[in-house]
Amino acid sequence: MSSSTLLLGGARSGKSQLAIHLGQTTAEGLGSNVVALVTAEPIDSEMEERIARHRAERPAGWSTVEAPYDLVEAVAKVPLDSVVVLDCVTVWLTNLLVRGDAPASIEEEALELTHALLARRQPTIVVSNEIGLGLVPGDPVSRSFRDIQGRVNQALALHLDHVFLVVAGRLLALQSGQSVARTLGPGGAL
Repeated sequence: MSSSTLLLGGARSGKSQLAIHLGQTTAEGLGSNVVALVTAEPIDSEMEERIARHRAERPAGWSTVEAPYDLVEAVAKVPLDSVVVLDCVTVWLTNLLVRGDAPASIEEEALELTHALLARRQPTIVVSNEIGLGLVPGDPVSRSFRDIQGRVNQALALHLDHVFLVVAGRLLALQSGQSVARTLGPGGAL
């Protein structure tokens, strides 16, 4: 097993740019290549522009795997000697919810994703949005999504090695999942 990192933050906080930098420097240090697992789909012109911008920001030598739905399978297919940059969990969760997947099914698949990431030998960098810091959404679908996203972020943060909150392009280290587990004790829950 190797090191895994979760970058959480709001929209335009600098998560993706930091993930690219971390992926590139990690891969260079290991003499490895990088596979970017991306989850966005070009559903409209604005998303097409975002995808094009993200694609242009990634180093030319990186491989890209588009995985808007079957992310667990995509992680399993990445060569074991590659560093992974997964961008982003929030878009993946959105894709599943829009497709009509049940919240319990989505959370189960997210746990499978966590286990697949932990099984990797090379470092993994995961990007996800922190969306629970604002007002309570006014409709049930948005509240459900916020809740799913929060539970998935908690599961990732509990299991991955390093967790950072990204604010204005700056990293704030959060307590590791292992430290949280020790603090809560046996049978503790978040």
